[in-house]
Amino acid sequence: MYNSNNNINNFNNNIMTPKEKAKELLDKYINLYPSYIVMFQGDVDKAEKDIKQCALIAVNEVLYVLNEIDSSEQWNASYFYNQVKQEIEKL
Repeated sequence: MYNSNNNINNFNNNIMTPKEKAKELLDKYINLYPSYIVMFQGDVDKAEKDIKQCALIAVNEVLYVLNEIDSSEQWNASYFYNQVKQEIEKL
């Protein structure tokens, strides 16, 4: 039987879980988001939504490229990044 968890771990070399990757992507975008916008506009919720949207756009681009590749590694990577998307949406 196919064990997707083992394949994900093999794909990712046991470096990160999808949740950890989601957090890493969000952290990268948080560092780019001008804090003065949040300070002056006072809309932390909007800033968080914008940051999540940026991370989701990046993951969607990865998934788009992976869909163009035909291999078992593509499936593993697609499965992993779909889980990353779910984790971003949960944060």
